[in-house]
Amino acid sequence: MAKKAAKKTNTKSAKKHAAATKRDGLRMLIVEARYYEHIADALLRGATAALDAAGARYDRIAVPGALEIPAGIAMAVDAAARKRDPYDGVVALGCVISGETYHFEIVSNESARGLAELALTRQLPVGNGILTVENEPQAVARAGGNKGNKGEEAARTALAMIKLKRGLVGH
Repeated sequence: MAKKAAKKTNTKSAKKHAAATKRDGLRMLIVEARYYEHIADALLRGATAALDAAGARYDRIAVPGALEIPAGIAMAVDAAARKRDPYDGVVALGCVISGETYHFEIVSNESARGLAELALTRQLPVGNGILTVENEPQAVARAGGNKGNKGEEAARTALAMIKLKRGLVGH
């Protein structure tokens, strides 16, 4: 019974949030690493579904791998600012699967550090949808499988951070 009540509240809250987002005319950026294309496609479906439900406009750019996501975001955000059409927030999507070398840890840690640095130094709402997993079945489970869709969660996180930022600055 408690689960049903919580779900109703979450649904009401999500609908209220979506209505507010539609009024605000949010412009979002999705940056996706295409290294594991089938995983990237699934994460993208989740992210775009959440952004569509919120009525947000979005642009997409692709980068080769997760390590390139922060640089891609910085380039796109700067280009949009120069055109006086800034992004309200960003959704980062990708997948890093552990291998036999230390490379996994470097890519996982540095992509996360880069996203955190962008969020902190630029006051940029970022949703981190970069999966860091041990194997492909774990990635599939988190990209629309039995563990949900982390792309959707990342988009919702970015939207929540935009709401927080706007509330703090009175926008």
